[in-house]
Amino acid sequence: MEETFRQIKGVAATSVGYSGGTLKNPTYEDVCGHATGHVEVVRVEYDPDQVAYEKLLDVFWNNHNPTTMNQQGPDYGSQYRSAVFFYTPAQEAVARASLEKLRQNKKFSRPIVTQIELAREFYRAEDYHQQYLSKRGMNACHFK
Repeated sequence: MEETFRQIKGVAATSVGYSGGTLKNPTYEDVCGHATGHVEVVRVEYDPDQVAYEKLLDVFWNNHNPTTMNQQGPDYGSQYRSAVFFYTPAQEAVARASLEKLRQNKKFSRPIVTQIELAREFYRAEDYHQQYLSKRGMNACHFK
């Protein structure tokens, strides 16, 4: 997802890390141990004058599988649960409306399990995780 977001005009920066859990300053190994409650996430910094939050949500919904609990592509574990973290009540409302629209339109044949949660502390992942695909000459990772 990070590389996909990096390509959007108006996205100023991205970083991957961990959020939604209880352990302070978790490492990749901690998160993979399934005891921290953290999710592997992409933090997207953007200019709302250049790209709408709704557009970022569309990218999110269209570039990962929101119907699989604790899995994205070949990756399994609670750290791969589908989640949208919001910072403001306005973002929460837009995210929930976006989710409801997908459900009503039956975009996915299986139920959407994405959780919409208040953002908690973001912990930046280790450097070798940053721009992972770009470092390997790849521009996308498909989930189907």
